[in-house]
Formats: sequence, structure tokens, C-alpha cells
Amino acid sequence: MSIAKRIIPCLDVDRGRVVKGIQFVNLVDAGDPLEQAHVYNSEGADELVFLDITATHEGRGIMHDVVRQTAEQIFIPLTVGGGIRTLEDMWQMLHAGADKVAVNSAAIKNPGLISECAGAFGAQCVVIAIDMKRRTEGGWEIYTHGGRRPTGIDGLEWAKEAEERGAGELLVTSMDRDGTQIGYDLELLQALDELVQLPVIASGGAGTLEHLRDALLIGRAHAVLAASMFHFKQVTINQAKQFLHNAGITVRMT
Repeated sequence: MSIAKRIIPCLDVDRGRVVKGIQFVNLVDAGDPLEQAHVYNSEGADELVFLDITATHEGRGIMHDVVRQTAEQIFIPLTVGGGIRTLEDMWQMLHAGADKVAVNSAAIKNPGLISECAGAFGAQCVVIAIDMKRRTEGGWEIYTHGGRRPTGIDGLEWAKEAEERGAGELLVTSMDRDGTQIGYDLELLQALDELVQLPVIASGGAGTLEHLRDALLIGRAHAVLAASMFHFKQVTINQAKQFLHNAGITVRMT
């Protein structure tokens, strides 16, 4: 039996509110995180991702109370990221109710943090979030601090290093596609599939049910993350799963 593909709504949180932008800018309000989490839990989402998108840029920690309240609202796996810098930060998030912790900027600054966290809590708890933008000369470059800082680091090379250092999963966002609703970067997903053995969560660009299908079938992603199309009620989790099921993709039906 094939492993079920996952549908994962994402809550990008800024100052206690869910927000959504296009290519990481022009953020608009998309609701209360606790209300959204409750809806997605009841609709049958496979997991939920909670990202405090300004914590690293503002040099602060993630909002523990909101994470704890969100974890208490749902009965599906919760991944939390934003402002995670140390092993202690990760422990606090797991203690607050997260099942996995996503690390981005801090892992690039200190790659040893990946091994440290995986060794302490298990690889299954460590998600490496990677924000990539296409280079004009080809390939993809990593950006940090909520997409504000170019690093000069090749995205595919970093994905491979993250795997070798003990990450359990990759959450890969195409900055070019983020919020555009024009579809995932399938070329990027295919390149990752050929390079790493880790599960890859596709992020950036979902706007239609066909986009979800293509990321899973053509891009060979293990999971699809979406925000706009779910937040603004263009489609429900149940509708997405029924569509994917009808397309011959194994999903966990509710």
C-alpha cells in the first residue's frame, strides 16, 4: 500500500493574526489563528503548520501562548516555526504542544543545530524550512529572515546537506510562486525528489485543485502545503481530498 499524501494548511502568523501575502510581501489579514486551526482540524487536514513569520526578522522568540492554545485546539500533528534559534527554543515549542519544529535561518547560520536537535528529539521532530528563489542563471538561491535576506547559498545543495545532518523533513517554499496561486514550482520539486530521500512538503503557488494534484504526481512531493486557497474558502480540505482521491492519489479520507 502506498503512503498517503498529506494536505497541510499553513497559518502564517504576524502579531497574533493569520496573514497572507504575495511573494512574502503585501500581507493581508486572513483571520484568527485559533479559529482557523479549529476549522482545519474539523475539516480533516492531515497536519497544520504554524509559522511566526516575523519572529526572526524582529529578533524575538515565537509566541508561546498562541502555540499552546493552538495545540490545545487540534488533534492533528502541529509543526511550529519562526524564531527558533537553539535547542532550548525547540524544546519549548515541543513542550508547548508542537509535534515538529521547523528551523530555517538559524540552521543556515549554524548547520550543526540540525544534528543537535535531531540527536536530542529525533529526526521526526526536525523540519528544515527552505525559502528559495530562482536565479537568473539557473538554479535556486536560499533567502532567510522571512525572505528578506539573500544568502548566496544554492538551495539544492543546502537541501542535501540538511538531509545529511539529520533533518527528518523538508518544507520547501518557492518564493517566486508564494501567494500567486499560479501553481507550485514543479521543476524545483522534481529536482529535490531526484536529490534527497527525505519527505518534501511543497509550498508556494497553490491556487487550484489541479495544482495540488500536479505537485504530488508530477513534482512527486510527499505533501502539499497551502494557505490562500483554504483561508479564503476557495476550496475545503474535504473537497481537496476527494479530488485527489478521484485522481488516483492515496490520501487519508475523513
